[in-house]
Amino acid sequence: MRRQNQSVITEFILIGFSNLGHLQVPLFFTFLLVYLATLMANATIMTVIRLDRTLHTPMYFFLFVLSCSETCYTLAIVPKMLANLLSMSHTISFSGCAAQLFFFVGLACTNCFLIAAMGYDRYVAICNPLNYTLVVSRATCVLLVLASSCCGFLISVVVNVLVFSVPFCASNQINHFFCDISPVIKLGCSDTSLKEMVIFFLSILVLLVPFVLIFISYIFIVSAILKIASAEGQRKAFATCASHLTVVIVHYGCASFIYLRPTSLYSSDKDRLVAVTYTVITPLLNPLVYTLRNKEVKSALSKVLGRYSFPKTV
Repeated sequence: MRRQNQSVITEFILIGFSNLGHLQVPLFFTFLLVYLATLMANATIMTVIRLDRTLHTPMYFFLFVLSCSETCYTLAIVPKMLANLLSMSHTISFSGCAAQLFFFVGLACTNCFLIAAMGYDRYVAICNPLNYTLVVSRATCVLLVLASSCCGFLISVVVNVLVFSVPFCASNQINHFFCDISPVIKLGCSDTSLKEMVIFFLSILVLLVPFVLIFISYIFIVSAILKIASAEGQRKAFATCASHLTVVIVHYGCASFIYLRPTSLYSSDKDRLVAVTYTVITPLLNPLVYTLRNKEVKSALSKVLGRYSFPKTV
């Protein structure tokens, strides 16, 4: 009898920012500018790394892949969010919602593992510099990237199966601007506590485990830096880690606030604000941090711009 009373949901409605009324148009232009800046910044980072041979090192190889992944990550979320800000219809098909969640979770997990791989690269570079090129070889870098991607999308498959195997019969209105885990699974009309527990443990695997490993690696890194005799050498060593550490704090901090807690504590308004940070702001922050705080990237950018600038007319 219970199954007969359930209606098959073929589409969802993304509530998003519809409660903000006249503020939706200013939000559209604000998010559009940030999104275009994100695409331009990540494209600049990838172009500079590709064209400047001095940046053909493991550290910048990982940064290149991270920028590419971040660009794809925003493509999964932001265009649909921008369209909904101007549209009267905020619907997304069932399959579209599943696809959005799949790419969002897959790319987000991949980014977490990539940032951890970048931490490993910094650890070897500072704590074992003599064997750096041997330990962090090109083959090792490729394997770490492939492992990050495979693990990320494997976890995404598991999450998608857990979320969309739930029978939806209560409502089709998602109280978010994209198909995220908690807002979607809350629409289920069956007991989802076991599935939420599995997702929570996966979140620990993706967020807490890499963060702890990065934290431990930085204990060894700081210890090694303090043993450097010259103050200039210490300053350069700390400078190479500052950009990565900033990205770690922002990336893992925002994601942990959302995903390392029970679904019952989900707060739509506050969580939407945090979600804007890690879906719109953070992908822009990464290339800016690595550009503004990194002398090698700034120098390479100047050389590339000088090389391809138009010749001055006499």
